[in-house]
Amino acid sequence: LKLVARAQQSTLREVARTHEELAGIGLKQQHLVINGILPKIEAETDTLATAIYKREQAALNAIPEVLKQLPQDLVALKAFDLVGLDALRQLLTDTPYQQHGNNESAIEVDKPSLSQLVDSIAEDGHGLVMTMGKGGVGKTTVAAAVAVELASRGLAVHLTTSDPAAHLSDTLNGTLDNLTVSRIDPQEEIERYRLHVLETKGAKLDAHGRALLEEDLRSPCTEEIAVFQAFSRIIREAGKKFVVMDTAPTGHTLLLLDATGAYHREVARQMDKAHLQFTTPMMQLQDPKQTKILIVTLAEKTPVLEAANLQSDLRRAGIEPWAWVINNSVAATTTTSALLHQRALNELVEINAVAKKYSTRYAVVPMLKDEPVGLNRLLQLTDNAHL
Repeated sequence: LKLVARAQQSTLREVARTHEELAGIGLKQQHLVINGILPKIEAETDTLATAIYKREQAALNAIPEVLKQLPQDLVALKAFDLVGLDALRQLLTDTPYQQHGNNESAIEVDKPSLSQLVDSIAEDGHGLVMTMGKGGVGKTTVAAAVAVELASRGLAVHLTTSDPAAHLSDTLNGTLDNLTVSRIDPQEEIERYRLHVLETKGAKLDAHGRALLEEDLRSPCTEEIAVFQAFSRIIREAGKKFVVMDTAPTGHTLLLLDATGAYHREVARQMDKAHLQFTTPMMQLQDPKQTKILIVTLAEKTPVLEAANLQSDLRRAGIEPWAWVINNSVAATTTTSALLHQRALNELVEINAVAKKYSTRYAVVPMLKDEPVGLNRLLQLTDNAHL
């Protein structure tokens, strides 16, 4: 098993948890690959590159003890997207990047800020904000940054996550007035749902009937129903405050939306017959005045294509994404590092694709010198002056 991580403290902690969970069920043949490490030579003359290099080296030096015993490979950051056979052949080479052209030339890119998106979100006074995207693009960071900015403006905010791998407390690393934090834990929700069913439907059953009900509650469908009910409870809160939800990676989120859609269709079938008005969670997700979907991506070819596919899936469900957030962008910074400068030039293609092809409303969040952990650094992501 190849465990792949970036040289970031939060990522390495998550990989350590994964390692222990896998080892706990007997899968002990594991190998750690730490990918995308900035070469030392790039840190010699550029302040951004120096900060990134020091940050990564500090994370590597503080690697969790349980990972130190694993065989490791360190893979250097490349100047190009790893798409295509030629690029993949160069992934495991140690050839240093050769500069072509002037790496001090200014990079012109339209970079609307995350703060501008928050301005528009705040105008409604309440609502549901959901960050969606594939794993590793920074959904948790963006969700936390939006929630912290809204709360710092004196607005009531509930920040929650349905991602089992997300650890909001690690990202926030502090508390803030007006901000409450929670997590949809599938095991807790299953137990809550199971007890509710046993106390209601099971209350009048005999021993045999109760045993059959308990067996039924052990089916895989139970988790889907339990998580959907928790999701529905949180959506209802958005009528009075802001609810910012960091969702699970794309596949898990689409399964949750499938359950939401199935529930909507069943309610609609029953209510239409009775000629009653109704509102389902799916209808709230489809209403842009109540729900704003932020698709989070990186300015790289594969993440942008994954985000575009997610947008298509959402549209088929009648849900129109409200904005895209291009996270951790080198093009939105100033750098004289040859490697980072080339990556920034490559990003322009993807940023332009987002602006011209996928979304009329988007934000570009710059790569920070420090890992965006803690309230102050999260606020930097929505600080116009900083941008």
